[in-house]
Amino acid sequence: MKQHVTKVAAICYYHLRRLRQIRRRVGSEVTIRLVLALIMSRIDYCNSALAGLPQSTTAPLQRVQNAAARLVFELGPKEHVTPSLLQLYWLPVCWQVQFKICCLMHSIYRGNSPVYLKNIVRSVAASRPRPGLRSALSSSQPTCCRAYTDQVRRACFLTRRSVSVERIA
Repeated sequence: MKQHVTKVAAICYYHLRRLRQIRRRVGSEVTIRLVLALIMSRIDYCNSALAGLPQSTTAPLQRVQNAAARLVFELGPKEHVTPSLLQLYWLPVCWQVQFKICCLMHSIYRGNSPVYLKNIVRSVAASRPRPGLRSALSSSQPTCCRAYTDQVRRACFLTRRSVSVERIA
């Protein structure tokens, strides 16, 4: 997976360099939309496969996300990016992975799973009793998110719902 993450990060940095050249001509709203379309969609694509990987593997994607936020707000390399991520309602990459898996598990739990998972869910349900939703949601945060303060964690937790709606729309 390290090779895949490196390739995705390289492609995203290429697009960020190209966007940096035109950001003053197109304005901030268009820049945000282009970053969402070209950068964040690449970070989000199949990121559930990154679940359980160490922070050293997912760190390049987090650096890409930080660079994208710096591009949108025209921040310098030494300025803090966390307030910008909060203002854009972007979760850290490790939380995006966890959020995607939680949404998928919730849809399976509710019986609204995608077609390709229906047979798998039936075979697993027949072999084992289904765990409660409470036990699935009580898992600890991933180790890659420990660097964030409690205030940022609370703010990200409160904005998770709006992030998912914004990405789909």
